[in-house]
Amino acid sequence: MGDINPGDIILSFVVFIFSLTLHEVGHAWTSEKFGDDTSRYLGRVSLNPLVHIDPIGTILFPLIGAIAGGFVFGWAKPVPVNPLLWRNKTVANIAVSAAGPLANVLILLVSVGIIKILISQGIFVYTGLLSFAPVNPSPVLEAVQKLLTFAVFTNLGLAIFNMIPIPPLDGSHILSSILSIISPSLMETYENLREYGGIILIAFIVINSSLHILLYLAFPFFILIDFFLRL
Repeated sequence: MGDINPGDIILSFVVFIFSLTLHEVGHAWTSEKFGDDTSRYLGRVSLNPLVHIDPIGTILFPLIGAIAGGFVFGWAKPVPVNPLLWRNKTVANIAVSAAGPLANVLILLVSVGIIKILISQGIFVYTGLLSFAPVNPSPVLEAVQKLLTFAVFTNLGLAIFNMIPIPPLDGSHILSSILSIISPSLMETYENLREYGGIILIAFIVINSSLHILLYLAFPFFILIDFFLRL
């Protein structure tokens, strides 16, 4: 492990908490749109990170990952929802589950758009492989460069990771809803795996640390972003 840069840790941590906050707000806001006001009643439709922080998942685990310079893994307090209040429950389950990752995609797109604008204005120069640098280096521009870089990689990682259909990740709820339409019996079989989801998820994280599965899943998106930034 190389030298630890406290500034980088703070920036990456701030980006991670903000990204988790938007992720949870996406779930809460969408659930409300389908008739469930549980999150609104509990104050979870809020951009205040404090209402979404889980001491272990939002602070301890991400800090350990950031300090170790490895895979930053974490979670926020799950948004409470009441499916009984949803209109069109199957569609609602898919939409509410997808809203979190889509919030991360939105942050990703905004970050890439800002990078593109700064490059087109001659403030940054694109050096390839999703890397860019200030034309006239300064502490402020270097901080902006790191902040945007963290935003891109953090939100791409969160979006892809949460769409993996391993319970209790968002992708598992989406797949379960789709299976309920295609084959209820197959959906029931899949739902039986939910009680083992935590074990399967831990196994995936351990395997990912050596096989870098998420990097392979993210590779097509790296290509698209790289193509856009080169235009």
